[in-house]
Amino acid sequence: MSTLVATAIPTSGSLGRTVKSEWIKLASIRSTWWTALAMVVLGAGFTTIISGVYADDVASGTTGDSAAEFITQGLIFSQISAVVIGALVVTSEYGTGLIRATLAATPSRTRVLAAKAIVLTGFLFAVGTVTAFLGYFGGNAFFRSQGVGISLGDENILRSMFGAGLYMAGLGLLAAAIGLLVRHTAAAISIVLALVFIIGQVVSLIPGTLGEWVTKLMSGNAGPGIVVPVSFGDEMLTPWVGFAVFLGEIALLSLAGLALFKKRDA
Repeated sequence: MSTLVATAIPTSGSLGRTVKSEWIKLASIRSTWWTALAMVVLGAGFTTIISGVYADDVASGTTGDSAAEFITQGLIFSQISAVVIGALVVTSEYGTGLIRATLAATPSRTRVLAAKAIVLTGFLFAVGTVTAFLGYFGGNAFFRSQGVGISLGDENILRSMFGAGLYMAGLGLLAAAIGLLVRHTAAAISIVLALVFIIGQVVSLIPGTLGEWVTKLMSGNAGPGIVVPVSFGDEMLTPWVGFAVFLGEIALLSLAGLALFKKRDA
């Protein structure tokens, strides 16, 4: 079915037609929607659960934390779904051989990757933002019941909601870039998850100023600052600076992936 979709739409004429083709391929795969659903359920669900658990403590001042520090907590789990979708956008075509049909329809490899990036960014931004808002409404219901609710107009809350969409899109693009380099789904997912969850913590063991800066610049530390309403503290980059660093790293890996994509056989 996927092969028929790819060959039925001649995309060599414009970027718009290539984007349409890539969207049809992404939307026609059931795993895309199941993984997106997992992102919403895990992200919004865990935010709601965590908020419910800590609402009493926040109200009583036991934790010393504000409600805002919990209102995006569940998005930690959503990261996995974003990485999976991003990797699959690239690597699934190598696994099925569909990449040959894609390149036959659109010989320009740069255009193919640009279209994939546009579709992936738009999709994950939308799903990530919806997840953040659902988590906010679910979690904030518990805080409001304790008289410590937060408003969308409060400092950094809206930035966090839309920042969640931006960060999920960035994670997807990072996974796609790694996928271009390794051309294997499991390997791409494993590498990105290691970068996000493990390596960023391990490098903090490097002593001195070098260790501090390497830790700040790691993808899993630089990018997420845009998602949390309350800053990680002086040991991390500010939200927008960190996200800019994150985008720079994605750009470098994407350029490397594009270079290999143009050189390798399909």
